[in-house]
Amino acid sequence: MPEVLKAPLVVEFPFTRSLGPVQSAFLTGLRERVVLGVKTRDGRTLVPPVEYDPVTAEEIRDLVEVAPTGTVTTWAWNHEPRRDQPLDTPFAWVLVRLDGADTALLHALDAPGPDSVHTGMRVRVRWAQERAGAITDIACFEPYDGEPAEPAGHSGEFDDAVTGIVAAARLDYTYSPGRAQSAYINALSDRRTVGERCPSCRKVYVPPRGACPTCGVATSEQVEVGPGGTVTTFCVVNIKAKNLDIEVPYVYAHIALDGAGLALHGRIGGIPYDQVRMGLRVEPVWTEGARYPDHYRPTGEPDADYDTYKELP
Repeated sequence: MPEVLKAPLVVEFPFTRSLGPVQSAFLTGLRERVVLGVKTRDGRTLVPPVEYDPVTAEEIRDLVEVAPTGTVTTWAWNHEPRRDQPLDTPFAWVLVRLDGADTALLHALDAPGPDSVHTGMRVRVRWAQERAGAITDIACFEPYDGEPAEPAGHSGEFDDAVTGIVAAARLDYTYSPGRAQSAYINALSDRRTVGERCPSCRKVYVPPRGACPTCGVATSEQVEVGPGGTVTTFCVVNIKAKNLDIEVPYVYAHIALDGAGLALHGRIGGIPYDQVRMGLRVEPVWTEGARYPDHYRPTGEPDADYDTYKELP
């Protein structure tokens, strides 16, 4: 049995969000070392603030300042901080009910060890030295044994308010393609494309999934397909992707390789983008050392008849 492949995989992108008046005031306040909550009609103060009452769904805009000191309501110890977490040494995740608030705020607590943390302990905000209008303007909480701080009663009105944020979304994990796709990837290193045939409906799946999604039965019969194929549908890309050295416009297409029961996708090259069409016959173009085709180009054959690919997904 060939070795099943696995590799680390990172999915990362910047997430841009515009802010409404409540979140704008909250984040701008953090930049100015002010913690704001929002007061509901029944007198509760919610921190962090929300735009709608979670009980009545009523819109709420009444901002009120709370103290930067508070009480830990619950906690969990983090033995191994991960990338981009608030502290690079072990710390506690804590829910802190700030003085003047009725709900708790989640953040990190800088403490020497789990034995020094307990529910009910008093803490205060440690502000980041450089602040830009984000939750990270609170660097963390720290233990505090002084008197509760008194808020200044800020109105929530600021000059140069923060109206949007950009946050990095990142997911790190180890991906294993499984037996069927490991065989597919290994074949690509020999410049071959293989699929697997369903023993029931006889459809050849490329890339293989290890089972037929239509019949629900396992697949194991390996079938080599291509290398030529037919464009079944396509789209013209007009927006340049970051870190992708391809000039726009270019074409991505679904390509049904000869012998396959469904299409895979690939970039079309070697032809002006406005001449790509359904039925175009194409072949893979490999670059030195690549484990998959760089793109597909026209073979020069006559276009395939529509009836030969109209049922291919």
